[in-house]
Amino acid sequence: MPGDVAVDATLGNGNDAAFLASRTGANGHVFGFDVQPSALLSSRKRLEQCGIPEARFTLFEASHHLMGAALPKHVLGAIAAVVFNLGYLPGGDKSRATGIETTLPALDCALTLLKTGGVLSVTAYRGHPGGMEEADAVRMWMESLEPGLYEVQQWKAVNRLARAPVLWLVMRLR
Repeated sequence: MPGDVAVDATLGNGNDAAFLASRTGANGHVFGFDVQPSALLSSRKRLEQCGIPEARFTLFEASHHLMGAALPKHVLGAIAAVVFNLGYLPGGDKSRATGIETTLPALDCALTLLKTGGVLSVTAYRGHPGGMEEADAVRMWMESLEPGLYEVQQWKAVNRLARAPVLWLVMRLR
């Protein structure tokens, strides 16, 4: 929504950051995280191509599990959306992929960042080495969330390969 703050926890090529920036409007702000310098460069380029002024986004060359420490204090607990795309940078180095050791702490952190009504989106790409294990760990994490605090929904193709992506949406209820 216009004026909101959002986080792209895994920038990749900047498509989600650009989408979030289009939704947060002229008074909103998007923070983005990625460990690969090439992801920050392509994300910055994508945001600029979409006409998003640099004052409306901040990009960090850092792991998603460090976002809580990197974000300004005034946005903690006031974030409208946090987006994760788990796997590797499309068109990039496939040996550098997200993993359980950083993803699970990053998800824990993301919950603390969300405002009431805020949404956490997690897409797990399962076709790369370690992808199935990461997706299974995320599924168990999702299943452990308290129903009175969070609503969790899962979408996956049932007529496609077993390694097709899985999407989870989590809404913070209170």
